Amino acid sequence: MTPACLYIGNRRYSSWSLRAWLVMKRAGLEFDVERIALNVASTRKAISAISPGGTVPVLHADGVVVWDSLAICEWVSDEHGGLWPGDPLMRARARSVVAMMHSGFHHLRDECPMDLGRVPAPISLSPEAEADIATVQALWMEMKTGSGPWLFGDWSIADAFFTPVATRFESYAIELHADARAYVDSLLADGDYQDWLAGARLETDPNPYETAGD
Repeated sequence: MTPACLYIGNRRYSSWSLRAWLVMKRAGLEFDVERIALNVASTRKAISAISPGGTVPVLHADGVVVWDSLAICEWVSDEHGGLWPGDPLMRARARSVVAMMHSGFHHLRDECPMDLGRVPAPISLSPEAEADIATVQALWMEMKTGSGPWLFGDWSIADAFFTPVATRFESYAIELHADARAYVDSLLADGDYQDWLAGARLETDPNPYETAGD
């Protein structure tokens, strides 16, 4: 059987690729990774050849092609179990916050694009981005279940989806309240994320945000 292959963008910049990769790693899957540099002359052709949606990440597995990070995470959960809370109410809440992250917080994402090589420093933010930051922190505290480091007890897809947010808070030196800071620290100390970060630090690609948005 051909190993699954996850096609990703630059590790340093591609937040959606990070989410899917974290979930596949946490599921213990054996898979290959193919990286496509973003916003260079060959990008559009390379992505079009492997992704019906014209985006990365995209997963090729067992004759199935799955694009969009959330769809990939759901496929992994369906095929291999776990990754969502077992309790139905907690699972519904986890899916709700993931949907919020998947489709929202545009001001934070636009003004603070993920850049894992950035020297942490604050920037001037719009009131709308500040509101996104406040909403994220309030959401975390409202959803937090139990005394462990993760939002819903065991690590879940929700934690994968907020890991790139944690990197933004770190890279742009965002002031956080104590509980949010502790959650960010847990996400950034996770071993799988640290493996991704090590790969990001080896990349030398040009910054795609210099000519394109997040």
